[in-house]
Amino acid sequence: MVRPKKNRMVSSNPDIGYFTPGDTPAADVDVIKLSVEEREALRLSDLLEMSYEEAGKKMGVSRATFGRVIQKARKIIADALINGKAIYIKGGNYTIVSEKTMFICNKCSHQWEETRKKRGIERCPACKHEYFQSVS
Repeated sequence: MVRPKKNRMVSSNPDIGYFTPGDTPAADVDVIKLSVEEREALRLSDLLEMSYEEAGKKMGVSRATFGRVIQKARKIIADALINGKAIYIKGGNYTIVSEKTMFICNKCSHQWEETRKKRGIERCPACKHEYFQSVS
């Protein structure tokens, strides 16, 4: 008997859920699905540069399970980039655990979190630079 999949912890639902190659009409492209937890694994490992151990704890899974999730996510992204496929982010086994958004400053690399309701941020709190991005 197969053990049921445990929900993985993710910080938020993605704001953007569909990517297409820019030089091909959307109707002419194959679509490949990336689950929300696979997107979260990419965010934690590749964008925030967390170790597998640390990222696994954040998602509520073992290091080995995180390794399998990130490996599958990277294969999906590689397939889309190499073969010109669209990426559709949806579904999976996940639970949203935070209503906060993580930001990173493009100048000083300072990272901070803000609640989703408090989105009127105009500058980095550390260096006051006006260019920063959301990473969650």
